[in-house]
Amino acid sequence: MNFKLKRIDWYIIKQFLGTYVFAITLILSISIVFDINEKIDKFLKPDVPLQAIVFDYYLNFIPYFGNLFSPLFTFIAVIFFTSKLADNSEIIAMLASGMSFRRLMLPYAISAGIIATASFILSAFIIPPANSTRIDFQNKYIKNKKVEYARNIQIEVEPGVIAYFDRYDARPNMGYRFSLEHFEGKKLISKLTANSIKYDSLYQWTVIDYMIRDFDGMREHITHGSRKDTTLTIIPSDFLISVNDCETMTSPQLAEYIDRQKTRGIGNIQTFQIEYHKRFASIMAAFILTSIGASLSSRKIKGGMGLNIGIGLALSFSYILFTTVTSTFAINGYVSAMVASWIPNILYTFIAIYLYRKAPR
Repeated sequence: MNFKLKRIDWYIIKQFLGTYVFAITLILSISIVFDINEKIDKFLKPDVPLQAIVFDYYLNFIPYFGNLFSPLFTFIAVIFFTSKLADNSEIIAMLASGMSFRRLMLPYAISAGIIATASFILSAFIIPPANSTRIDFQNKYIKNKKVEYARNIQIEVEPGVIAYFDRYDARPNMGYRFSLEHFEGKKLISKLTANSIKYDSLYQWTVIDYMIRDFDGMREHITHGSRKDTTLTIIPSDFLISVNDCETMTSPQLAEYIDRQKTRGIGNIQTFQIEYHKRFASIMAAFILTSIGASLSSRKIKGGMGLNIGIGLALSFSYILFTTVTSTFAINGYVSAMVASWIPNILYTFIAIYLYRKAPR
């Protein structure tokens, strides 16, 4: 089969990508207007600079929400322009000229590949640093959602070394009723306790009013002190986990963070795992939703374009709902994050195969 691109292929690719960009631009414009209306009272405060609103918030708002809406509007774009082609009998003419439906899907697959590649690069490498700036702006001027306090923290600093904080407050960078235990196998060989501990800089801590107990068989050696600088390979962000932290990490950073937290025995990392796997699942989602949209809307029906768009919207919103439900299952520990991220794609792959077989030939 000859897969060399022809004029009709370039026409479909331009229609696909043009409709997609137009739809994304339209929804982002509406989103910005609603967002300004919702936050106008915050923006009008004298301590909120206009430059920060434009460059720190909205310049980073656009790529984040554009990428978030990308699967939905990939689907809507396909439904819209393919229904228009079918309504104008253009698809009938293509098939009547000897072009197979499989060959017709080539420009759709190329367009979906362009969108999927761009979406992955954005979500994996470009948007996370932008999110960090946007979220910092939100925490500073709109509503602070950053976790700054935690209790009963137990974390493995390194193999055989367990740290415990009764509580930790990020505002003064202080932990209280701190202990550090060293084990050889299952045998405790040393224990440090301190009334408080202060975080200074990367891995640098200062214990205050401390006592060190060293065990040597039945003997015990006790050391007291008022202050002691020490190195601990932990930082507050290892246990002060905010809901948006996963959105500020690139994919390599996410993978490294998840591995480190697993090693240290920290269990509340499901959100980070879901975010990591969702970025890869979105690549496949672009092809699946494109196939569903093209197969569904390529047939000319009595209801016209409106019926196809209605069915397409119902399917796209059901996909988003299903993705949300499976993510909730993963957060609650019912399924793994990888399974939760890929279940919607697997289910909708079967829908895509069914609709592809039913498409006009």
